[in-house]
Amino acid sequence: MKYTRWGRWLVSIFFLTCFTKSIYAAGTVTDTLVAGWEFSRVDEGVWRPATVPGTVHTDLLALQLIPDPFVGTNEKAVQWVDKKDWEYRKKWKLSAADLQYDVVELDFKGLDTYASVYVNGQLVLQSANMFVEQVVNVKRWLREGDNEVRVHFDSPIKHDMPQFLKDQVIYPAGNDASDIPLSIYARKAPYHYGWDWGPRLVTAGIWKPVLVKKWNKAVIRDVWWQQQQLTAASATLNAVATVEAVAAGTYNLRLTTQVNNASKLTTTNTKVVLKQGRNTIQVPVQIRQPQLWWPAGQGEQTRYAATAELLDNAVAIDKNKQLVGLRTIEVVNQPDSLGESFYVKINGRPVFMKGANYIPQDNFLPRVTTATYTKLFEDMRASHFNMVRVWGGGIYEDDLFYDLADASGILVWQDFMFACTLYPSDTAFLNNVKAEAAYNIRRLRNHPSLALWCGNNEVAVAIKNWGWQSGYAYTDEQWSQLQQGYDQLFKTVLPAAVKENDPGRFYFHSSPISNWGKKEDFTKGDNHYWGVWHGMEWFEAYNTHIPRFMSEYGFQSFPEMATIDSFATKADYDIYSNVMQSHQKSPAKGNTAIRTYMLHYYQAPKDFPSFVYLSQVLQAEGMKTAIEAHRRAMPYCMGTLYWQLNDCWPGPSWSGRDYYGRWKALQYYVKDAFTPLLLSGVVEDKQLHLWAVSDETRNKKADVELTVMDLAGNPLWKKTLSGINIAANTSRKIFSVDTTAILKGRNPAEVICYAQLRIDNKIIKRNIIYFAPAKEMPLEKPSVAVTFGKQAAQDGSVLMTIRTDKFARNVYLQLNNAMPEERFEENYFDLLPGETRTVRIYTRRNPVDIKAALTITSLVDTYKN
Repeated sequence: MKYTRWGRWLVSIFFLTCFTKSIYAAGTVTDTLVAGWEFSRVDEGVWRPATVPGTVHTDLLALQLIPDPFVGTNEKAVQWVDKKDWEYRKKWKLSAADLQYDVVELDFKGLDTYASVYVNGQLVLQSANMFVEQVVNVKRWLREGDNEVRVHFDSPIKHDMPQFLKDQVIYPAGNDASDIPLSIYARKAPYHYGWDWGPRLVTAGIWKPVLVKKWNKAVIRDVWWQQQQLTAASATLNAVATVEAVAAGTYNLRLTTQVNNASKLTTTNTKVVLKQGRNTIQVPVQIRQPQLWWPAGQGEQTRYAATAELLDNAVAIDKNKQLVGLRTIEVVNQPDSLGESFYVKINGRPVFMKGANYIPQDNFLPRVTTATYTKLFEDMRASHFNMVRVWGGGIYEDDLFYDLADASGILVWQDFMFACTLYPSDTAFLNNVKAEAAYNIRRLRNHPSLALWCGNNEVAVAIKNWGWQSGYAYTDEQWSQLQQGYDQLFKTVLPAAVKENDPGRFYFHSSPISNWGKKEDFTKGDNHYWGVWHGMEWFEAYNTHIPRFMSEYGFQSFPEMATIDSFATKADYDIYSNVMQSHQKSPAKGNTAIRTYMLHYYQAPKDFPSFVYLSQVLQAEGMKTAIEAHRRAMPYCMGTLYWQLNDCWPGPSWSGRDYYGRWKALQYYVKDAFTPLLLSGVVEDKQLHLWAVSDETRNKKADVELTVMDLAGNPLWKKTLSGINIAANTSRKIFSVDTTAILKGRNPAEVICYAQLRIDNKIIKRNIIYFAPAKEMPLEKPSVAVTFGKQAAQDGSVLMTIRTDKFARNVYLQLNNAMPEERFEENYFDLLPGETRTVRIYTRRNPVDIKAALTITSLVDTYKN
């Protein structure tokens, strides 16, 4: 048969069209329902434009229908929002071709919280859990042309009030900022109801993306790359694929693994016979000479691209791709000669954990962007973290959070979302939790950064020590039932979910294992030590109250003035003003505790900005004391996770990074105290002890120089320790001396000890040891000079050299009108007389503009006289 030119062209188009349609019809197609959403208050019936993902509060705020709840005392003005029911709706078009697919699904990644979904007027699903994805096949209710999805959200307050009225007990949810604690009934982020660092803003809405998925024949729901065995020669994995099929049929499952985009692939092809519905397929996978994933500071974060493809007649109809790391993680929590251990072994190596407790980054979660997450992990890496604890009063974090943890080498301590109260144990509640646990365990189990699961935050120690039975007037029978409910939830339901869905991963029912009130508590497991702050003990207590693993401790400070100015005016510059008190969510201690500690260690500040600066220095110095004490105690103590890394709104709190990501003094101190090599000195019983601590993986030879000098820089005593062996992953006391021998009769408040560690004649680490509180030191006002180098356009930074004539303590560098992303690489540091230091500034400003905007504050500048 001959074809004309046009004939051949038409035949080509015909075959191309048929082939393209076949591929299109065979493969899974996913669309995102983003634009065109509207929302309405149900009792009002007025439809207005909405943003999805979003919340009712942010939609109302965008339309200026409510004031910004983060500003002033506006939080109180928006409490009506959670008492109303709300609806969201969207119309979208479908073609005849769309309806040819076997399955058309709506995939709601997150509905907050009591939601009913309607498609073209038909109820298609109901959800009562913020933490669970909801997927429903809606094809039978769809039509060609216009379609509508509508989501009705019940007020969580109205929804749960009948249960509260029905119950015979009030649950001890002390952090619930309402007169009637309802948070325990809702499987919703607990902190939305208030906490001692955040507001009460009980949200509702479509808080994660909505997808439309169209597919034929079969789809891959999940692939679990379960690590079975790992040696230097090979890694054995069990690839467990969950596949859903429309009808029975025979397919091919192709699995490939590839490391670092290398050309070499490991491929496994398996013929699979699927039944209608859900199918579980297990395929063994071998990887020769595996490359390991290590946490930050211990090695590379190597990951394998692991791909599963479902093929029908050699055509891929669905694909699942993940990045998988090969490593072993063991949490060792067992009796030993000292009490009960708690430490983490990675690939057989015990590793000291350095990090913090993490809370959600906003009360309005959809406002947290990819850039925000990325900056968070950049800051953790810059601060030498190797672990972060996802605390149990927030959320199971976004997939991006765990992807960044994998890439950054930050191990994740993952709490289930329960904190500081008891919970219902009826069948409906427990079934809801079972679904929540199964979904999130399966979602997270492939991440190499996932280190452990913990049932809750502080509930077990609260049962024993917080006086709940007497405080809430529970009868013996009620108290017994509440404790039985605890055991059922945290000792039966959750460990069973971990065992079924993530066997081999460490689970324990509550953190901390031990309380902080008695000496023996510090010998057993992990500990939340709040003797400092809640117990009003001084910072020196950190040197003696050292547990096996410190998983929580902290001290408050105010954010910097630029952040304060985002929610307050100059008229509010008083710690007891209405605005400052409304943003202080720990009123029982709060601003009064900060001031009490401040006046113990420092002279009274001359004004409010000085108080803010001093609050940060106070917090940083206290946490430095704690961190160094924990690291010196290695291997007795094998972890230090301070409270807290970040904020969910602007205000005073325990954070090192404020709501906008600005570093407080604490974060700079953490970065310094978490360095792989640490020199740490402490004065006890008129003895100065010096320790060398290493998190390095190799032994190092170093020289240590000690100089005792007066505040003018005149040396009083010197000592050089040559050729010190600093063994890998150890802490060792390397020197002790009687302080009377080095002070030489001088007033301790007029003397400092400067210690520095050199390797190959390069200063690797320095530290300054003080002999008296800062308020006793007769500091003189220094004259500080700055010069600038060339702008480094490639990373948007400028080098600045700073020099002082007199001893300058806690030198704070600040740019006026600074954006949150503008930051000094070092800050709040001490400068010796005549010392010069070069500091990098991350900014797009040129040196002339920087100099005009730069202010320099040191401790003496806060004095009244």
